[in-house]
Amino acid sequence: FLFVLIFLIFLMALFGNLSMILLIFLDTRLHTPMYFLLSQLSLIDLNYISTIVPKMASNFVFGNKSISFIGCGVQSFFFMTLAAAEALLLISMAYDRYVAICFPLHYAVRMSKKVCVVMITGSWIMGSVNSCAHTVYALHIPYCRSRTINHFFCDIPTMLTLACMDTWVYEYTVFVSTTLFLVFPFIGIACSYGRVLLAICRMHSTEGRKKAYSTCSTHLTVVTLYYVPFAYTYLRPRSLRSPTEDKVLAVFYTILTPMFNPIIYSLRNKEVMGALRRMVQLICFLK
Repeated sequence: FLFVLIFLIFLMALFGNLSMILLIFLDTRLHTPMYFLLSQLSLIDLNYISTIVPKMASNFVFGNKSISFIGCGVQSFFFMTLAAAEALLLISMAYDRYVAICFPLHYAVRMSKKVCVVMITGSWIMGSVNSCAHTVYALHIPYCRSRTINHFFCDIPTMLTLACMDTWVYEYTVFVSTTLFLVFPFIGIACSYGRVLLAICRMHSTEGRKKAYSTCSTHLTVVTLYYVPFAYTYLRPRSLRSPTEDKVLAVFYTILTPMFNPIIYSLRNKEVMGALRRMVQLICFLK
């Protein structure tokens, strides 16, 4: 049952994110900064869910719940890289909406192609550097207790419970990293959307107000689904954490969010639905 459930979620995430990437690439009307950033979000989600779910699904089928030490390190590295990159990309998307609504005349300059590339490249580089530091540290810790990780993937804080040395210094660095990559971006997003809501309230056009509300509410839904479970998991001290609660919360940001993102952005976005209809009509016409 778990294999079928996880496999269906994986297929939905795979199809949804691939469709979003191809749709934005093929439809010239979607060649704007907002959709360029959205295609990158889909790319990250595609890799994100592929880092954890295939191994989990094979464990359910074959009953082999083991992973090599190097394999565990590789999984941790990609998980943390993609998690941090997505957190930073979400604040870039919030900034894009902030500029589009609050400074529409400056949008072409502030959100040029060069700025978008810098934002995306910066997200990947900062995520990789942060992940590399954490993974290298975790792989050099002596593990002299049970090698059984009470989780469905190699989550470093869970691995630390098996270490035979005091890891309070590293736990402090995890707290700092979480603050830098989750708390500060979330505060930035909240502030930008506060300004956006004020700008929307001053709009005279009902249609413009409705479109702005739709776009912003979509992004806020994605942000809430991603940031809140992540922050709640990693900001708590070890004494207040429970393995069961950590696994339940991890399901949200590792499995459900990559599946929901393309659904949320497509169903609540008229431009994406319009592009999808045009693409379906084109395919039917070619047939």
